[in-house]
Amino acid sequence: MKNYFYFVVLFFTSSLIAQEQAEKKVSISGTVDAYFRSNLNAPNDENAIAPGSSFANLPGFALGMANIVASYEGEKVGFVADLVFGPRGTDAVFASPMYSSTGNIVNQLYVYWNVTEKVKLTMGNFNTFLGYEVISPALNFNYSTSYLFSYGPFSHTGFKADVSLAEDLSLMLGVMNDTDLTEFNPTGDYAFGTQLGYKSQFLNVLVDPSFVEIDFTGGFDVSEKLFLGLNAAYLSIEDSGPGFTGVALYPQYTVTDSFALGIRGEYFVEDGSFGAIGSGVEDSSVFAATLTASYSVDNLIIKPELRLDSASEDSFIDNDLMPSKSLASFLVAAIYKF
Repeated sequence: MKNYFYFVVLFFTSSLIAQEQAEKKVSISGTVDAYFRSNLNAPNDENAIAPGSSFANLPGFALGMANIVASYEGEKVGFVADLVFGPRGTDAVFASPMYSSTGNIVNQLYVYWNVTEKVKLTMGNFNTFLGYEVISPALNFNYSTSYLFSYGPFSHTGFKADVSLAEDLSLMLGVMNDTDLTEFNPTGDYAFGTQLGYKSQFLNVLVDPSFVEIDFTGGFDVSEKLFLGLNAAYLSIEDSGPGFTGVALYPQYTVTDSFALGIRGEYFVEDGSFGAIGSGVEDSSVFAATLTASYSVDNLIIKPELRLDSASEDSFIDNDLMPSKSLASFLVAAIYKF
């Protein structure tokens, strides 16, 4: 009888330990992507050019990135370790390494605590709360990115509190290092951010020591198959430095469960010579239209894309290596998510 009792106790103890270990299991997810890109009215050799920081700016067959995310989501606490390898990832964490030799592979690295059902505290490095697009090619509909995304910010290192005020109303407050300074704070200055969300519509404000950015991001279902996304932002730099204003619309139509079409129409204006348009001319602007198709086969996503960029100044070159105000390009991307 004693042996039987001991066996029962051992069985239930082992079951509880196994259950606890299972509940604490770390999950692994991520993406791998590559693409082929070609200009239609500009060179595709060593003189190849692309829209500034489009995150798909290399000619011919090119690599995107491998994105590997290890995470644990407990009832109260958890963490995310989001690592990137490859050109797309390097472009997103351009300010690293600052101190460590591996800072340039860290896309996100943070821990969090669900203090209550309505309050979540996060500390570490996390992707920005501003903007419609993200660095992950699987989470964007378009493969190349917008000018609004290219101008950043990309990430923040600091502390933030997410508060659920009501069923459809949320508030985020954060204090962070200077924008995109990820590994530590070399300046001694801090940025402050806030986000007010209501039914998937978000008003964001970032107050950095040298600039202020106001951003609206949202979207809604026009019909069962048609979705319309919106991003608008304004950035002003102190002492009358360069800034920008931009707006982008994202209509997306679901044809079948595995096939969808989307267009990104964006108008972007530089106040001063900020740099991403590429003209180096003050007060330049650009209109960009990007048509993307998305076809899924299990975990593989194929995205052919046609992009037309038209600038107010000579920001590109043509096949004769002469300055040009427009650029037409085509790409096809393959993205695997796991």
